[in-house]
Parts: sequence; structure tokens; C-alpha cells
Amino acid sequence: MRRMAAGVALLLTVLAGGGLASTGHATPQQWAIVNFSDPVAVRGHFLMGPHLIVHDDARMAKGEPCTSIYEFDPATGQRALEVEFVCEPVQKEVCDKTTFSVKRNDAGINQMTEYQFAGDPEAHGVPIR
Repeated sequence: MRRMAAGVALLLTVLAGGGLASTGHATPQQWAIVNFSDPVAVRGHFLMGPHLIVHDDARMAKGEPCTSIYEFDPATGQRALEVEFVCEPVQKEVCDKTTFSVKRNDAGINQMTEYQFAGDPEAHGVPIR
């Protein structure tokens, strides 16, 4: 009986830890590197090629711009800040990989409307203006 209780306690500990890891909120920042093969507009900035996207929960809690998108060089890492903004959090199903939603506007330009990090139940809406 004692062994079974210890096994259940261990299983619950592992599952609780996995739950924290799967939400992506175990740390205050989440990030992903993405390569935009086609131009995409984000808040009036056109992005193409490799970029680093960072979301900071602490900045979001303060009402500050919580999403920052940087140019990214695979050889040297993070470069210049391209754009930052306050996201609009939306609860979603957990996804297996980081995803981006893009909508073609009336002018035929692809605009990023939302992104979601792998393993996170929260997506981040991108305000148009």
C-alpha cells in the first residue's frame, strides 16, 4: 500500500511538472526563431527571413509591449529590434509546434494576425495598428 501511494505521488509530481512545461509559463519569457519565406506585415513593418519572436509575461502584466520581434542571424544571433507591441491573449488548444496566422488584406499584403508557441494554450493576437 505504501509503495502504491508513493507511486501515485510520484506520478502526480511528474504530471504537474509536465503541465507547467506544456503551458510555456514556467518561465516569464517564451521565444521562437522563425524564417518568413514571404514578406509578412506586422504592425506596419515588413518582415522577411529569419526572426526571433519573444513574448514576456512580466511586461504583459504591466501593460507594456510584451511581444518583441528581432532580426535574427543564424551565425551571430539576435540583431536589431524590428517591432514590438502589446499582444491580445486568446485561449486556444495546445499546439504541437509554434504557429503563425496570416491574413491577406485588401491590398494583397500578408498580415500576421496571431501567433502561438508550441505547448502553450495561449495564443497572442497581433493588433493591426
